[in-house]
Amino acid sequence: MTYGTILFAPLLPWPVLIALGLLSAAAVALAAWRGLTGWALRALGAGVLLAALAGPVYQTEDRALLDDIVVMVEDQSASQTLSDRAQQTQTAADALAADIEARARTQLRRVVVKDSADDAGTTLMTTLAETLAQEPRGRIAGVVVLSDGRVHDMAQMPDLPAPLHLLQSGRATDWDRRLVVRNAPGFAIIDEAFSLTLRIEDQGNTPNPAPVAKLQMSMDGGPPQILDMPIGQDVELPVTLPHGGRNVLQFTVLPTETELTDRNNTALVQINGVRDRLRVLLVSGEPHAGGRTWRNLLKSDSSVDLVHFTILRPPEKQDGVPVDELSLIAFPTRELFLEKIDDFDLIIFDRYKRRGILPAIYLGNVAEYVEAGGAVLVAAGPDFATADSIYRSPLAPVVPARPTARVIEQRYTPQVTDLGKRHPVTADLGVSEDWGPWLRHIEVDEPVGHVVMTGVDDLPLLVLDRVGEGRVALLASDHAWLWTRGYQGGGPQLDLLRRLAHWMMKEPELEEDALWAEATGHRMRIIRRTLDDKVGPVQITRPDGEIETLDLAPTAPGRFEAPYEGSMIGLYRLDQDGQSAVIGLGPAAPREFEETIATSSMMAPAVSLHRGGAVALEDTPRPRLRSVRLGRPAAGRGWIGLTPRNAYETRNIRQTTLLPAWLVLLLMSGFILLGWLREGRR
Repeated sequence: MTYGTILFAPLLPWPVLIALGLLSAAAVALAAWRGLTGWALRALGAGVLLAALAGPVYQTEDRALLDDIVVMVEDQSASQTLSDRAQQTQTAADALAADIEARARTQLRRVVVKDSADDAGTTLMTTLAETLAQEPRGRIAGVVVLSDGRVHDMAQMPDLPAPLHLLQSGRATDWDRRLVVRNAPGFAIIDEAFSLTLRIEDQGNTPNPAPVAKLQMSMDGGPPQILDMPIGQDVELPVTLPHGGRNVLQFTVLPTETELTDRNNTALVQINGVRDRLRVLLVSGEPHAGGRTWRNLLKSDSSVDLVHFTILRPPEKQDGVPVDELSLIAFPTRELFLEKIDDFDLIIFDRYKRRGILPAIYLGNVAEYVEAGGAVLVAAGPDFATADSIYRSPLAPVVPARPTARVIEQRYTPQVTDLGKRHPVTADLGVSEDWGPWLRHIEVDEPVGHVVMTGVDDLPLLVLDRVGEGRVALLASDHAWLWTRGYQGGGPQLDLLRRLAHWMMKEPELEEDALWAEATGHRMRIIRRTLDDKVGPVQITRPDGEIETLDLAPTAPGRFEAPYEGSMIGLYRLDQDGQSAVIGLGPAAPREFEETIATSSMMAPAVSLHRGGAVALEDTPRPRLRSVRLGRPAAGRGWIGLTPRNAYETRNIRQTTLLPAWLVLLLMSGFILLGWLREGRR
């Protein structure tokens, strides 16, 4: 196709040409006013000169028309698999593709949208923007989207140069029931009730509306409880966490046969259980240089409530005053050691010896407290090796080592045992060669439990043991405070004592025998901590009940790990050597299934802005195609419109000068000469 037009390539700037034109017009007007007979010929000469300076050329172009481009975006996300939407969409897409390809000078760009990897829903507009960025805008004749209308990135809607149409899948009779968790705290206090707000919603054309539905609730994969829940109302459900660490709650609405899907009937809530306040009773005996070590440590933790029972009278002072009359007020020993002992999470005896202040029945009650799940830490000094030792009391059955009556006054550096390198209390404390020395060690033998640190001649220094449901620790030295003072370099005293206290108070992250997993999306990292040198494979029970086994590899002393990628979304159970854990992978209800009823409302503003139309495939499975001019409504009853763009490619350009120099010279000189002759003859 050849296309011609007249163009101007002025030899002087246009303002100069306009000024010359005005000057020439003024001169011609003056000549006419004075009655010169050749003024018209002079005007023609000036006109020829100005036209030549304007540089008129005739340009011809050889153009090749380009095909229009129609972009068809097919939604193949998870929500499109419900009911017969996939078949609806596929049939309509194939028919529409055939109609588009049958049009003259029209090309089709067919794009498929899958599920996003990060549960962002249907990112259809992002895909459309990326597709349009690869095509020339001047050739886009229209965009057709085949979807259920559940598009989750409408904010990324690109600016379109052509009509936008939605061919909506789904049925008018579709309905679905879903479970919504309104509030789910990340942390909650153990053994204290809190509320979760749940709501069951029916969406779409519900055939038989019911007032209530059955809700199934389970904790950590345990036996479920069945509750009756009203539909369409927020319900406050009281929940109590039984243990610290991660607690996994699963709520499931029992599905019905006619709803679209049961994928949004389940909600997984993972909440970390924490203690409100850690209650500690510190019983101090003879005053010594490290007497404030435990107090400062416990007072520095804002989550600890400390009750300090101390004896400030040194043993060498003999003034005849009875020990029960040394305090300004009577200390409530009966209340603390008999009535309210179970309120404490930890009892610490720091260089305490029997002085008659705590009767044997009180110490026997402490032993029973340990058996029932309490924790006792004995920080031993020289008194532990005497006849008044706390070991010579009803507390002896729970103390993890026996004193030999020998007190060793000698420099030594505490060492972590091989077992201690695998125990979370003493693992990763640092290099013992960099630690400062201690100067006193109380010799003990017959240790039970785990010896995690040793002192002089590899004698037990720190012994940990489990007694019944409780825990006991013995630190056979009162010189840990030397590390706090930085004596000859100091040491990790703060880390050691804090870990020790928190292990005894059963903090989950310090359990020496534990199995857990850390989830990221559809992947998890399975972690096994143990004091053994090796472990067997872990058994994984998937949400569908299928069982897999996975070998764990050592990553550190006492720590074994393995990555696992779940093929399903839901609750996974882990079992290995008597340890078990549960974890949820991915959202129980992915974003694609939060709202499943097909709708055109989400895309309606964009469709209206670009003068397109929304067509329900249930009513019009194959809309007709029409050509409409740009800016006109592009949709109607049973049809959608495409805008021909008439884009072209210029292959050759030729330019011809309309006023060549010789012609300009001839015409201009002729008109001027004729004008002069005319005026001279007069």
